[in-house]
Amino acid sequence: MTLQLPSEIVVDRFLPTVRAHLARALDDRGFAQREVADRLGVSQAAVSKYLSATDPGEERFVDDPRFGETVERIADGFAEGTMDDYEALAELLALVRAFEDRGPICVVHEEEMPALRGLGCDLCVRGRDGALQAEREALADVRRAVRRFAGTPGIVEHVPNVGTNVARALPDADETTDVAAVPGRLHAMRGQVDVPSNPEFGASRHVATTVLAAAAADPTLRGAVNLATSEALLAAAPDRGFDPVEFEAGYEDRERRLRRLFADRDPVPRVVYHEGAYGIEPIAYVLGETAVDAVETVRDLIDAA
Repeated sequence: MTLQLPSEIVVDRFLPTVRAHLARALDDRGFAQREVADRLGVSQAAVSKYLSATDPGEERFVDDPRFGETVERIADGFAEGTMDDYEALAELLALVRAFEDRGPICVVHEEEMPALRGLGCDLCVRGRDGALQAEREALADVRRAVRRFAGTPGIVEHVPNVGTNVARALPDADETTDVAAVPGRLHAMRGQVDVPSNPEFGASRHVATTVLAAAAADPTLRGAVNLATSEALLAAAPDRGFDPVEFEAGYEDRERRLRRLFADRDPVPRVVYHEGAYGIEPIAYVLGETAVDAVETVRDLIDAA
């Protein structure tokens, strides 16, 4: 992994680009090269290089309308005497903050540091926020769990026709939008598990409802995965220390019924299932402290079946 600070992107890529464009804008307004150098805090030789260069700099910065607007505003302010160095610095810092808020600096940073891709990183502007960190951890947990699930030998036999989902609830979650899962679910296709997209919050209803009900009784249980109900897996569960508990298949008032089921049992059962009903496929839910933990339990049950 390449560990690179966003400030390095600002110094190495943003600053040379904005200086070059400011130099040209001031030159267009009749500033002498020495005056431009004094304004930009660089040597006259650097200004000469900026003015003769054919490379516009980092195109993703230049292509953003905010970049050109800021350069023109500063150049006009210097030319008209309505902006001092302090105000110009404020303009540039505001542009940097905007570009760091999921803007072009973020794009370049993700290229330089691939570990950031897909995280919706906003660390630069919001800092190490606990709630945002919990969201990142939940999404990362689901991604890892999905990879393990899809790579489990024989897993396609246990994926129901309606699809499987893998979920992880946030701490103190109280609604489905607080649960990360895979939009579109996982499906068995040509002997493999198809993963349609990266996890998102609010992407599950039934698995999310089950994990929310379990977490209400035991806050440590925040991961879940659903499978096709299987006699072999249910029979293997007691040997692995899990006592499967059956519940009614109907969707009506399901969350309340599940909450009551979990509240009445200590410890909360790690495997719950139903045998289906008219138009409802038999489904089993495996719970865990994390999504990875739930998938590991599934793998263990498959090995024991």
